[in-house]
This record gives sequence, structure tokens and C-alpha cells, in this order.
Amino acid sequence: MSILPWILMLLASVYAAHWGADKIAEPLQKLRQQWGLSEAAGAAFVAFATASPEIGTNTTSAIRGFSDIGLGNLLGSNIISVPAIVTVAYIASWWRNRGNSGSKNRSSNNNSKSPKYLQVKSEALYVQAIPYLLVIALAALLTLPKPWRGLQPIDAWIMLAAYLIYLGNAILSKRKQRSQVQWNRKEIVTAVIGVFLLIFGAYFTVTATEKIVSYLGISQVIGGLFITATLSIVPEVFATWSVAGSGQLTAATTSVIADNTATMTLAFFPLALVTLPVDNLLLYSVNLGFVALLAILYAAFLYLGKPNYSFSLTEVLILNGIYVVYLAVMVFGVLNVV
Repeated sequence: MSILPWILMLLASVYAAHWGADKIAEPLQKLRQQWGLSEAAGAAFVAFATASPEIGTNTTSAIRGFSDIGLGNLLGSNIISVPAIVTVAYIASWWRNRGNSGSKNRSSNNNSKSPKYLQVKSEALYVQAIPYLLVIALAALLTLPKPWRGLQPIDAWIMLAAYLIYLGNAILSKRKQRSQVQWNRKEIVTAVIGVFLLIFGAYFTVTATEKIVSYLGISQVIGGLFITATLSIVPEVFATWSVAGSGQLTAATTSVIADNTATMTLAFFPLALVTLPVDNLLLYSVNLGFVALLAILYAAFLYLGKPNYSFSLTEVLILNGIYVVYLAVMVFGVLNVV
């Protein structure tokens, strides 16, 4: 059978899963306003919805016996998402500032330039980036040492507890005044439809990926790393452009870390629950190492940036450069492709 139908199914399934997640995210955004959560805390709360395609995909892969697809998806999405989302947020911020600056220049005839950095709030570091680093360290501790190498049921419950602690800390930090929101029947019905589409999309994402990797003769984990993971962030890229363009720079820039934290914990849960050995230690450790490296750079740029809690163009380019290095290491080192 031709590979084209499976590629089309994969694209449609990823789109359906993210459409469903978006419809779940909208009511959660209202709850954020109703409960008085900060932007970064709200990102943690809404990440339960935005990470649900990865959670659903990993749950399906675990149930159907294709856990390596889920593992690749988990690691790959946490690598590519950081440079991609920060880059899109930076460009959207620059574009918005450029438009505002142009309007001011036309009205006041001044020559002020648009800011050349992506400015966010301090909570992006303390509520999101640092807890994410701790979650990655915990994942490494649970899965890399030889005596307990691999993903095991006890690891699932530990990572779930870690996510609940992270979520509780995010919700309790920097509370704001509660807002009155209006609920309507249509959005509740749409959210329910979104749940069903999310389940549908996750199931067929795994099915299509399994067929594609089988057709291409590559391993399931590689298919998860470079096929499923790459496609899974495309809807997030468009969402980030929209959110950053509206001026919500902290929400746009921290959503990737909140999403990745949920992925490293909640999407980790089903894979560990069914037990998943690490057959290729080099492949796993290199990918987990790059997940950690990008998280460290994200936090370091926020803390050391001038001004603080911002990303400059140079720092955005460095994040993208690290992804290029990752690809080179994978292709010419780990996969032994000359």
C-alpha cells in the first residue's frame, strides 16, 4: 500500500487532536481568569489541555504496544518546541512592536526603534523554567542509572506526583484578583466534542506513525522523534503567533515550558505504567541531554539576559543553533549516517 494515505491520516489526526485540545483550553482559560491565576500559572493550568495530544498519543501507544513511538514523541517534542516557540514569539513580538512604532512615528515624527528583545515577566523563570529543570533532573534520575534503568510503574506515580506539586506551586504563586466570566452551553458542548476528537486524533496518530515507520524501515522511536514530534508542535506554533501578537508575551513564551513539563510528567505516565526498557541507552541519553540543555539555556537567558527576563535575537539564534547541533549529532553520531 502507498505511504501517502498514511501521511494524510497522520496530518489529519494531529490536526484533530490539537483542535480538540484548543476547545478544551478555552474553558480552562476562563477558569484561569475566574480563579485569579497569573499568566505563567495560567499557562501551567492550560498546559493540561495543550499537552493532551502528546498525553493521548502516548497513552494510545502504550495500550497498543507501540511505546517506542510515545517515547520518541515525548523527547522529540520537548527538544524542537523550545527553539520553535521562542523564535515564533520573538518574531511576533518584533512584528507587533514594529507596527506600534510605525504608528507612533507617523503621528509624532520620531525615529524610535522597536525593542530588539522579547520581554517577559519574572514568573516565567520561577514558576515555569526552574520547576521544568527539576522535572528533567528527576526523569534522568529515575531512568538512567543502571539499577533502575528504563521506565517502570513506580516512576509513573513519582512523575505524576511531581506534576501535581508543580501545578500546585504555579496556581498558588502571584494570585490576581478574580474576574467574572460568562459560561454558555455552546462552549461546553464544543469542549466535549473536543475531547472526542482528541481521543480520535491520538489513536490514529499512533496508527499512522506505526505504518509510516514500517514502510520506511526505521525504528518506532525515530518515527516518534522526527515525525510525530515535529508535526505535533505545528498547531502550537500558530497559537503562539496569535497569543504573542495580542501582547500576551509571557503566556506565549512560557506556554512551551508548561507544555513540556506536562509532557515530561503526564505523557511519561502511561509509558512507565506499562514498563518501557531503554534498549538504546545512547539514543535515549543523547535526547534527554538535549532536552536538559535547551531547558538550561532557556532559564539562563531569562536570568542573565539584559534586560532580565528577556530573549535577545542572539539568544534566539543560539537556541536554534543548538537544535541544528542536535540534528547533526543524531544523524552523524547516534544513527551512524555518513
